Amino acid sequence: MSGNESSQRSEGNAYGRPPQAHDAALTEVGPGKPVGELMRRYWIPVALSQMVVARPQKLRILGEDLILFRDGKGRPGLLLPRCAHRGTTLYYGKVDDNGIRCCYHGWQFDVQGRCIDQPCEPEGGLHKDKVRQPWYPVQERYGLVFAYMGPPDKQPALPRWDIFENLGPGEKVVGFLTSYHEPEDGGVEIVPHNWLQNWENNMDPFHVPILHISFSGRQFAPELAVMPQVAWETTDLGMRYTAYRKLPDGRELNRELHVLFPNLVSIPPFLNLEPGPSKSLRWVVPVDDTNYCAFNAMRVHENAMHKIPKRGRSVGDKMWAAMTEEEHRDTPSDWEGQVGQGRITLHSEEHLATSDKGVAMLRRLIRQQTRIVQQGGDPIGVTFDPDHVNKVGAGNYYQDPM
Repeated sequence: MSGNESSQRSEGNAYGRPPQAHDAALTEVGPGKPVGELMRRYWIPVALSQMVVARPQKLRILGEDLILFRDGKGRPGLLLPRCAHRGTTLYYGKVDDNGIRCCYHGWQFDVQGRCIDQPCEPEGGLHKDKVRQPWYPVQERYGLVFAYMGPPDKQPALPRWDIFENLGPGEKVVGFLTSYHEPEDGGVEIVPHNWLQNWENNMDPFHVPILHISFSGRQFAPELAVMPQVAWETTDLGMRYTAYRKLPDGRELNRELHVLFPNLVSIPPFLNLEPGPSKSLRWVVPVDDTNYCAFNAMRVHENAMHKIPKRGRSVGDKMWAAMTEEEHRDTPSDWEGQVGQGRITLHSEEHLATSDKGVAMLRRLIRQQTRIVQQGGDPIGVTFDPDHVNKVGAGNYYQDPM
């Protein structure tokens, strides 16, 4: 490098920059990728239970294209769409009590991919038991359909969470999707950027008083305008931060937010800072390397269904979809901040600082857990005991002034 080139580089001139790149080991989710294999060691929500019906629906999760349906006996099935016979898609198949039947030659498969009928073959298929349509196990809980897409000999128990157990009279757990505006308005259920940009954002409490309050006006509770004192730590399920604030009324608030492996977050209420433990979980589910969707479960009383967030998010008094481009620029939220990083952020261009400690810790923990999986071990939070109940612990915890 000549002296002139070195001078330009030291002055921040854009010319001659080295190639920019994302960190594939943290972001890519396809089969065989480090994070992809980590994700495949857990049960991942793929649909709302109420939305799974007899008509097959297309699904893309962790970079794989699948079809999801419910047979006439109420069992959900998750299969690869390419028919094991001649390769057409089962998306056009018909479902009955026993499974799904291909539109082309009528081969029928049950929810575990077993071929149970070949109507064009003698006696309905003398060798049909030798054909298996690729499939994944699915189970239902908390209003969601979960899939396990990993190695069969490592299949864990479908997890239980303490905030959803031991329901009281009138209480129930509701599963729902969050998106940025209503699908009938051309809404976004699939968010067009990498899953990690959203998940790691949860270990960054310092963007709250900047982005959500001082920059865009009050999007969250005004008490969150107080710059917090933050401590991060790892847990037996993932990570948490505790953000301490001395509030103007003299009260002290410890706000705990937890991320749980491989892709969950429990966020306490942030609009009214309701005291007590969190009552919800959100799964940041990778569709593929450049898209994600968000499934949620929430404990609610039947008289408080209004507390379930609407699918169309609002900024201030206006729905996100109804905002003009200028209004998006004037009041950016997480969408603008994270989509603005690109489909996958260029990690080579980052300059992490002291306030990014939680993000750096979470990335190190992801790398650690991918190594455990690569070495044949079981990652954090995986249990094979169906009666085990995971403790969440997130919440808004107040101390009144003395």
